Amino acid sequence: MAKKITINFKGNIKEFESGTTVGEISEYYQDSFSYPILLGKIDNELIELNEPLTRSHNIDFYDRSSGVGNSIYGRTLQFLIVVALNKLWEEAEVIVQFSIDKGFYCELLNKTVTEEDIEKLEEKMREIVKENHVINKMSVSRIDAIKFFQRKKQYDKVDVLKYISNTYINLYRIDNIYDYFYGKLAYTTGQIDDFKLNWINETGFVVSFPSSYNPECTLEYVHHQMMFDKFLAYSKWATMINLETAADLNQVVAKGEYGNLIGLSEVYYNNQLVDIANNIMNNRKIKLILIAGPSSSGKTTTAKKLAIYLRSKGLKPYQISMDNYFVERAKTPKLPNGELDTESLKCVDVTLLNKQLTELFEGNKIDLPTYNFVTGKREYNGETLKIDDDGIIIVEGLHCMNDELTLSIDRNLKYKIYITPLTQINVDHHNRIHTSDTRKLRRIVRDNKYRGYKASETLSRWKTIREGEEKYIFPYQDDADYVVNSALLYELGILKTYVEPLLFNVPEDDPNYPEAIRLINLLRNFLPIPSEDVPTDSVLREFIGRSSFYK
Repeated sequence: MAKKITINFKGNIKEFESGTTVGEISEYYQDSFSYPILLGKIDNELIELNEPLTRSHNIDFYDRSSGVGNSIYGRTLQFLIVVALNKLWEEAEVIVQFSIDKGFYCELLNKTVTEEDIEKLEEKMREIVKENHVINKMSVSRIDAIKFFQRKKQYDKVDVLKYISNTYINLYRIDNIYDYFYGKLAYTTGQIDDFKLNWINETGFVVSFPSSYNPECTLEYVHHQMMFDKFLAYSKWATMINLETAADLNQVVAKGEYGNLIGLSEVYYNNQLVDIANNIMNNRKIKLILIAGPSSSGKTTTAKKLAIYLRSKGLKPYQISMDNYFVERAKTPKLPNGELDTESLKCVDVTLLNKQLTELFEGNKIDLPTYNFVTGKREYNGETLKIDDDGIIIVEGLHCMNDELTLSIDRNLKYKIYITPLTQINVDHHNRIHTSDTRKLRRIVRDNKYRGYKASETLSRWKTIREGEEKYIFPYQDDADYVVNSALLYELGILKTYVEPLLFNVPEDDPNYPEAIRLINLLRNFLPIPSEDVPTDSVLREFIGRSSFYK
């Protein structure tokens, strides 16, 4: 008689024969999910659907509406592109470049593409989806994998696998096409049923797919030209200095030449502030600089450094903290669950802010408020401000791109800066690094260092943080006068030394353990870099400490 195992899905208990796969079990619970189940969670460990179970377990699942499931969806979509390209134009090689507008931008090597070509590519991908191929996973010797990719002349994978210490790695296969991915994939191609390709130029296209914030369908692609150009410029610069992948960075580290790379990266970032200072110097109407961006973009350091560059031009910048214009805690709006909605624009006393800005621009002196975070009340402690004719006010904060924040100030007097780390470096040509992952790693380190939070606490808050960004930041990015890319080519090697111990400290029974493991697996692709050579005025010091701007 076949051995039975007991599976508990949120109190719904069923018996199955030992050896039943996670995928077969998931079919009994699919009705509890709105979209195809992509992955299982067995006793808090992420398990792919082809895995057989031989013991009783608690079980849960992920579809594309979850952050975990959405990452798997996008990663599998990347493999679909590789397979479809191979079937259409074997000579073409795709490089998955960067995330943009609920999708990612790809470029082709060895082939120029027309809009008709991209339509053919999308059609071929849909054929593969309809055929519902099983995506086979196999564990192979890392050395054998390196030899395999050498024969295929896929040297980006050869190089990245050289720096991984694992004896065995996972390869994935559709038909006779094999690829390496550092994260998990879906079980079948039929699960990746919603996407759209958008032709951009003769070398590239954007792949859009449902996000975890809008899982119902693929939204129409919105081309953010300024953001796209900034990404592309950074990618071209990285290519010029031969640093496109994790393996390129690891080679620099292995040779002990990371000091030069740190210097190059810092100069690239600083040159953006020089550009802004020159722009403002050439437009003397500007009286208000507004800096906004998603969490952990480096807004505070950028505001302080920009003030120095402006002073070097003979201008007189004054910084105003948005924190001091919070409404009193009793008036803070609440979320449906009763918690304070601290990211809403209604948390800011917009009336007072506009009144005081207007008075300053008219040459009057104002009494600066101070917000007492202990009492939740506004105080006035005798601090005043009056600006000179050459004075420029710098404000950084969540809502600075939104004109509702400074509605009484003429747009011609404002200069809006959107800042975000536009991560360029990827693991290899087919394994991109999400821009939000760089910010998440920065945030974990900073929260632990300055607020005493454990990694799990930051990971728990991340979904709420991202939802706030979707509502209050991303919709206004196109109104920026300048986009600052605060990513540094070397930073993942630095962050690894700070964040890995924090991630390893997440307990196995913690709900955030699977995400901690995913980030650990990402960081395994990078060699550590010591932080001694990071300048004290670097934007990275805002997160790892010893910044010259924070005493």
